[in-house]
Amino acid sequence: MTTPECYPCDKEARFDELPPRECLAFDQHWRVAHAFNTALPGWLVLLPRRHVTALHDLTDAEASTLGRWQVGLSRALRSVTGCDKTYVVQFAEAEGFAHVHFHIVPRAADLPQEQRGPGVFELLRAPEPERVTADRADRMARALRTRLSERPDSR
Repeated sequence: MTTPECYPCDKEARFDELPPRECLAFDQHWRVAHAFNTALPGWLVLLPRRHVTALHDLTDAEASTLGRWQVGLSRALRSVTGCDKTYVVQFAEAEGFAHVHFHIVPRAADLPQEQRGPGVFELLRAPEPERVTADRADRMARALRTRLSERPDSR
């Protein structure tokens, strides 16, 4: 089911046409995309494939695989990017993005102190020339997809 003015639902409605950056992995309940408008390669977004606006509205089936996805994506990010850790964040408050989604963000050892923790969201507000290009996001998505397929237990 799609909902008007919902970016994730709009993408889901065109699932078969999505480029790697919009669908680097999926199952019946979840889809993983590379974030857009970010300056950080590997910034992922984990989305339920149906419209859900609050965490408590996830089905038991969706909830039962959520942790596996978060840990598996974190492991894949560590393997592909070499990050020290990942942040997992969920707000779903921005206009057009009330659909529940989890940011899975690689935090590198050399990330400046002011961009750690909540400061990492500054990397979503980077000027256009600093943003990850669609081509680079597709390459990252393919590398992560390969990593996830090598280790089925990683999601």
